[in-house]
Amino acid sequence: MIQISDLKVEAGEKQILKGVSIDFELGKNYCLLGKNGSWKSTLSSVLMGHPKYEVTAGSITIDWENLVEMDPDERSQKWVFLSFQNIPEIQWVKLSEYLRTIYNISEKQRNESFDGLSPFLFKRFIKKQLEELHIDEKFLDRDLNVWFSGGEKRKIEILQMKLIWPKYIILDEIDSWLDLDAFKTVATMLQSLSSSENSIIIITHYFTILEYIDVDRVFVMKEGEIVKQGWKELAKQVSETGFGEL
Repeated sequence: MIQISDLKVEAGEKQILKGVSIDFELGKNYCLLGKNGSWKSTLSSVLMGHPKYEVTAGSITIDWENLVEMDPDERSQKWVFLSFQNIPEIQWVKLSEYLRTIYNISEKQRNESFDGLSPFLFKRFIKKQLEELHIDEKFLDRDLNVWFSGGEKRKIEILQMKLIWPKYIILDEIDSWLDLDAFKTVATMLQSLSSSENSIIIITHYFTILEYIDVDRVFVMKEGEIVKQGWKELAKQVSETGFGEL
């Protein structure tokens, strides 16, 4: 479980988050709603340890450990995965080597006796995953996300999730840079990842993705505060009346 209690965060000398309290339990999915400028994406950055933000009060724990004191790489080793709003392109890093590296590291963490897959064996292993996500095998020889379309980048993120099976999957504006058809494809693939062993946390100011992924709890953020929370019916209410009614 991730527990956020009375979290206050500053960027520079400006207070951004003003006492946020949320719990994320495994086996349940969540939605954090808010219009642009509500600082909801900031929460995902704070969870992953972005150095721009300073926690000034409150706490974040993951499975009863202090997340705030962990470096970003330590947080990822606690099986926290952030799907970026804007996915970076990284030259000179081959997709195949990147995927093989994160797979070998995650499997080694689960099983110390695992020796890792060689490039040859990994290409044999990854072939089925590529087919399931309709990703051309030629992508493995390209630089990571370089000249990929929005839909292709999202598919590669889902492939990463399938390789490492994180416990906490944070989707920050997952619909960014996707056309309607690509969005439907990606949303359907994400829905298939939902299980009793993970938690999907959706951060968005749109509502379409909620047609594909069931959520158990909805939070509405405004100006760095949680102003309302409820069950999934709350998302429908906000979609009909807008954020201005809250």
